[in-house]
Amino acid sequence: MDTKKLILFMIFSTSLLFLWDAWQRQQAPPIVPASVSKPSGSTQSEGSKDDRPVPGEGLVSSQPVKVSPTEVDLGGKLEPGEAIVVKTNIIIAEIDTAGGDLRRVELLFHPERGDKNKPYALIDNRPGRINVAQSGLIGEGLPSHKTRYTSATTNYNLGPNQSEVKVRLLAPEVNGVQVTKIYTFYPDSYIIDVGFEILNQGSLVIQPFSYFQVLHDSLPPDSSLFMVPTYTGAAMYTDLEKFKKIEFSALDKNNATYPKDSDNGWIAMLEHYFVTAWLPSDKTPREYYAKRLSENRYTAGVIVPAGVIEQGETKVVGVPLYVGPQEQSKLASLAPGLDLTVDYGWLTVIGAPLFWLLSVYHSMTGNWGVAIVLLTLSVKLVFFPLSAAGYRSMAKMRVVGPRLQKLREQHGSDRQLMHQKMMEFYKAEKINPLGGCLPILVQIPVFISLFWVLLASVELRYAPFILWIEDMSSPDPYYVMPIIMGISMYFQAKLSPAPTDPIQAKVMQIMPFAFSVFFFFFPAGLVLYSLTNNILSIAQQWQITRMIERAAAAAATTPNMKK
Repeated sequence: MDTKKLILFMIFSTSLLFLWDAWQRQQAPPIVPASVSKPSGSTQSEGSKDDRPVPGEGLVSSQPVKVSPTEVDLGGKLEPGEAIVVKTNIIIAEIDTAGGDLRRVELLFHPERGDKNKPYALIDNRPGRINVAQSGLIGEGLPSHKTRYTSATTNYNLGPNQSEVKVRLLAPEVNGVQVTKIYTFYPDSYIIDVGFEILNQGSLVIQPFSYFQVLHDSLPPDSSLFMVPTYTGAAMYTDLEKFKKIEFSALDKNNATYPKDSDNGWIAMLEHYFVTAWLPSDKTPREYYAKRLSENRYTAGVIVPAGVIEQGETKVVGVPLYVGPQEQSKLASLAPGLDLTVDYGWLTVIGAPLFWLLSVYHSMTGNWGVAIVLLTLSVKLVFFPLSAAGYRSMAKMRVVGPRLQKLREQHGSDRQLMHQKMMEFYKAEKINPLGGCLPILVQIPVFISLFWVLLASVELRYAPFILWIEDMSSPDPYYVMPIIMGISMYFQAKLSPAPTDPIQAKVMQIMPFAFSVFFFFFPAGLVLYSLTNNILSIAQQWQITRMIERAAAAAATTPNMKK
């Protein structure tokens, strides 16, 4: 009874750790953002104040300023306007005339988690789900993401013979400056070009700055499906500091550190399987920023100078926006380091080659489940010598188990003498008592890497295997594979040396059941890997154990025959 209580306590404690981590993420103490003083002479009221980002000194000083950008405060309120719907062959987008925001993008080839007949909305604006792409200009009288735009029509369709479709939003003219916000959509592409066409018909030379940002809440969309939380938050990349996460918790505490001024890289908001990223052109000066706006509202973006615009001159400034899945074969070609948004944890150096091999097998078979089986077989072959050495050691321990038990019974009252006799016994029999553990320890990093590869790969999302397994990224709906996994662990335990300690023996008996329960919540792809690995291990262990036992039996009968 005490052993059962101990095991239940361990399981309960582990569950509490996961719950505590989730609770801390949700209940982080709010940090009141520092107020920014209004520019002298400003007559804006608190309810109508501008909320554009402020360029830093490094970016501002890159050119002589003719009209200084207005110092502003940040906010996160979204006002409703008129919806403009754009349809391509792979997405349905919705632009709001209030701010010209991109407020909804449905990915037609990536269904919702709960409804495979409904496309997943990566960009969305509804209670409990905020992920909105915003942009505007910095400069007195210039349009921001609070400006009301107008459009010639509210419906756009990208036809099969069209190479692109443009949505032009007209901002009110102020001081002779006419700004048109332009969205450009392409067939078979998750890239959306967002830009501003600035016509200066005023009496002054202007030098505006453009900003492009993503407004996001802190709620992960799919966290409830997995025991291990995946990353939701901001991230960026520069040639100098490479890939860097900007966690919401750091923004809450106002201690996030990241490179701000650069002429390369990108900034994004990440969630499980998907990414929303601004990809400025290389060798273009830019300033990155990330901020906590309010309770459960964050923004990350980039400021790009539009340059000096003389009287009567027109200039265009823009940044491509990627709104789509973390498809590793395509991300690297869009921008350097964008493929790093697929998070393999601290073992990326192992995970990346494993996914490459998995992709090769998928290209050969056309089935991600079969590819996982082949990948497991490949990993098993690589570690075959190590596994064989471990299983030989375990088989020898199994053969000499009765003799070891006899030693314990003879010297049980003197533990020091018992350990001495056991060491002498191991030396005489040429057995390494840790021989069965060390090969397993070496393989643990590979298992962890495979875990993250299978958990992070969007390619497995809604990827079918066989029969009832229609989604390799979700748990087995009928728990068939986890149950078979538990049965395989039971048989594997039977092949292993029986623990002499009664508590260890009871733990080994309950382990198959406990692991089956844990695997109920794991993605089917990971359970398939573990099950395949177990079956191969059982076959290898059974064969080696049979060979060792036969050799031991033959050695035992040889002296009798001589007599």
